Amino acid sequence: MRIGVVGYGTGGRHFHVPFIQAAKGVELAGIVARAPATIERAKADLPGVLIYSSLTAMLDAGIDAVTITTPPQTRRALVLEAIAAGVPVIADKPFAPDAATGRELDAAAKAKGVVLAVFHNRRLDSDIQTLRKVLDSGRLGPLWRVHSRFDLDDPATLEAGPFGGLLRDLGSHLVDQILWLLGPATSVYAQLDIVGLPEGPTDAGFVLALQHESGVRSHLSSSKLNRLAARELRAYGEAGSYVSSGTDVQAQAIFAGLRPADDLAGWGFEKPEFWGTLRTAAGHERIASEQGRYHDFYEAFAKAVRDGGPPPVTAEEAIRTLVVLDAARLSGAENRVVTCR
Repeated sequence: MRIGVVGYGTGGRHFHVPFIQAAKGVELAGIVARAPATIERAKADLPGVLIYSSLTAMLDAGIDAVTITTPPQTRRALVLEAIAAGVPVIADKPFAPDAATGRELDAAAKAKGVVLAVFHNRRLDSDIQTLRKVLDSGRLGPLWRVHSRFDLDDPATLEAGPFGGLLRDLGSHLVDQILWLLGPATSVYAQLDIVGLPEGPTDAGFVLALQHESGVRSHLSSSKLNRLAARELRAYGEAGSYVSSGTDVQAQAIFAGLRPADDLAGWGFEKPEFWGTLRTAAGHERIASEQGRYHDFYEAFAKAVRDGGPPPVTAEEAIRTLVVLDAARLSGAENRVVTCR
């Protein structure tokens, strides 16, 4: 599959291109970039890869699929353009500003018979894959609640204004992860930390309490301006608990200049000192890290396009995440529990 990437900022450069290059059966066929500095960076990073001035130009040149990873407020129009051209699409998260727009994009893709996937790649994080294995084992017994905390000391990357905020940024991933682990949410209560910026009031931190259809509860939290850097998962069940305090191992490797294609077998594992601990009546047990493999997303997407099955994250699944985010914003504004619908 020849796939083009629209946008070569942090997302395109660090979270898409390296994993396209590592995925089997997928080839990076072009980049859309406009700013002179971005074009020069793409040329330096990717010698021989074609650079286009627009999605239209890339589509006219011929492409098998496209990833849209431009700023959130630009994604709707670009996704619709690719769909209208009959080209399969991966939309970065959040793939729409709200659930209503997400449903519009989903309907357009279905009407055209185009595969639309959403890049919730963090289901493929090492710590989430490991937690999934623990939950699936049943060793915690009936599950009560799961806590997911992800604090970043990264003020410079806070997306400001009405289309930004940490809830729609990292919150998109945390909500998607927990829905993937625990199933649909019925309600949410949110506390949002708002900072006044020139672009407008912006949420720079959040705490969400979700009730799931299964009866399990989850608590998600994140911050970006509080000079904290921490990633922790906790799961409590009738038979015990599981706690991991790990690192963002794939992202850290990428920003250190490493690439998955250079060592696929060794990519994405937490070091033993960051393994989680399962505690039950039988005692304490360190749980070895599962592999984090963002490149699996692209391999699964290519298979879906080729064979006609569902993509790794469907638009319907991503809409469920947007429903929770919409409800969380309303909850934070009105200080009340909001039904997810």
